[in-house]
Amino acid sequence: MSNFQSVCVYCGSSFGTDPIYEATAVRLGQLIAGAGLRLVYGGGSVGLMGTVAKAALEEGGQVTGIIPHFLEKREEMLSSVNDLIVTQDMHERKQLMFQKSNAFIALPGGIGTLEEAVEMMTWAQLGQHRKPVLLADVNGFWSPLLELLNHMRSQGFIRPDTEVPYLVAKRIDDALPMLADAINGNTNALSLDGDRTATENL
Repeated sequence: MSNFQSVCVYCGSSFGTDPIYEATAVRLGQLIAGAGLRLVYGGGSVGLMGTVAKAALEEGGQVTGIIPHFLEKREEMLSSVNDLIVTQDMHERKQLMFQKSNAFIALPGGIGTLEEAVEMMTWAQLGQHRKPVLLADVNGFWSPLLELLNHMRSQGFIRPDTEVPYLVAKRIDDALPMLADAINGNTNALSLDGDRTATENL
């Protein structure tokens, strides 16, 4: 049995200003379903969050939505998912998303998306897990974060012995193969983007 059975997607509850973000979310949902993977996500029906889930469901994919009760109305909980979990708070939501996923993809989003992705990177940096974290750098969205991480390295706050592990894909079609390679040990899963960075958009 493959070690890659589920993937958590972090993304915005808005669509953003560029249509490529929504198109990428649709494509990712289709790819996840087509690969026979379970999508784990934040449980809402709005923005990119709802888009990736609906696209996966339309392709016959399995979807687990995890949402805290206080966001049921604000994020318009998607009741049509295969498995819907309502949590007491954000901490429980994030812990369950971690437990139910073999890997993580961060699509474009706001501060919540950033916080979730960085938390998984931090946990990996501290040796708490070895699940790969991938930044989907659609239209260069994550470039400022990558520049900040490089700045932290140059200033001595990220050292070789405390490196932050992540992957970067500029083409969404490359995301799942990169994660599969990382999980199955076919590449250095926890390296920086470097040679593992794809070069084109959607």
